Amino acid sequence: MKKFTLFKLLAFSAVLTAFAYTGCRAEEVENFAPESPAMENSAGKAEEKTFDIAPADDAVAEEAAPAEGAVAEDAAMADDAVIDAVPEMAADEEMNAPADIAPQENLDSEFPIEEITPSVGMLTAGEWKDHENWGFFSNLVNTGIITFPSFGIDPTQRISVTVTDSTGTPLPNATVTLNQDSEIIWTSVTDKNGQAYLFEMNGKTGSTVTASLGEISQSMEIQSASTDEQGNIQTDDRQCAISLDTAPVTYPKTQMMFIVDTTGSMGDEMLYLQSDFSAIAEETGTENTSYSVNFYKDSGDDYVTKCSGFTSDVQEIKEKLNQESAYGGGDEPEAVYNVLKETIFSPEWQEDSVKIAFLIYDAPPHAECDFESIISEASAKGIHLIPIVSSNGSRETELFGRALAICTNSSYVFLTDDSGIGNSHLEPIIGDYEVEPLHDIIVRIIQELKQ
Repeated sequence: MKKFTLFKLLAFSAVLTAFAYTGCRAEEVENFAPESPAMENSAGKAEEKTFDIAPADDAVAEEAAPAEGAVAEDAAMADDAVIDAVPEMAADEEMNAPADIAPQENLDSEFPIEEITPSVGMLTAGEWKDHENWGFFSNLVNTGIITFPSFGIDPTQRISVTVTDSTGTPLPNATVTLNQDSEIIWTSVTDKNGQAYLFEMNGKTGSTVTASLGEISQSMEIQSASTDEQGNIQTDDRQCAISLDTAPVTYPKTQMMFIVDTTGSMGDEMLYLQSDFSAIAEETGTENTSYSVNFYKDSGDDYVTKCSGFTSDVQEIKEKLNQESAYGGGDEPEAVYNVLKETIFSPEWQEDSVKIAFLIYDAPPHAECDFESIISEASAKGIHLIPIVSSNGSRETELFGRALAICTNSSYVFLTDDSGIGNSHLEPIIGDYEVEPLHDIIVRIIQELKQ
């Protein structure tokens, strides 16, 4: 439980006790208003959150015993006070009338979709980059707090490659390969900062890294993975820098794909993507940009996958989004493998484009699938696959998403409870992060990746 949430509950309990003692009646409480989805603190800054893996007992005890003065102050609140975390109630103890919009059908969730009129920026989320926090990630893995592989993907043996020209200028769109003799182990493409990542997984190891751009290429040998005193391979971070005597090549075109789980528990995410898409396109720029929207459910539903090609027509994509609704499913896992195989291997990805794919989902995939081939294909094409984990997500769903993000040089994105919309959202095992509108995170990621 988050620290501030525990304190609120304790304070609220003290208030209720005081009301009961003084004989306060429900009808004397006037128009309590629910707390609005706050995403900023009193200083106007985005709230930072910390995942406490193992909070000390003393810290818990301190939270559970707030100062007597604070409790007394809370207990003496006036009748017309606004109590944080108390649901809105009328004087006659009946709930206010619901909003005009009707909830979407939600067949595989016990909670109804919030009856709130959707608008841009209402969903809240966090962003985490394991590549920029590799020491933190390595400690989690090496201490056994999180484990890999996840559905056959093991991102722990990382080789970080930086490619520049002779003056030190980053070279985007260079092809980087990890080789063992003549066998290619992993392939990646440098981003606009000249950065790429290679991986050894499932027993495949490499000895040489090669970077090429056009007709120019350069190779260098790398060290073997490090081991601990018992000979166990540790989470690795081998680094190499390669210089190529050639000019940078940038891609002005961008291909943007949305891959969306449309089972019943995804109603709130569907609703707000439908509301947000036009604003996302407008803010990131539609020039030289094409879009694709793809949906999936699972076997036994009306469809397993429903995929479309790329188009520059924003209105066409918006119409396809608005034609879909979240229903079906009812259990886990879902057809994640089917939709990723169909979309990642699609021949419509163009070589001379920046490639971005958002996977919006809340359930893990089927286990008996070859995800390594799909993710290695995404990496070789230079597709940045960004997971957005939604409500009801489990720990295995989180680790699967983080593995996808690490292996395709991407961010891990997750929805939070701060908006008050939808079902509960899993708190990931990460460091400090800022709570922001999901809309802002998506726009920022796109702008950071575009060339």
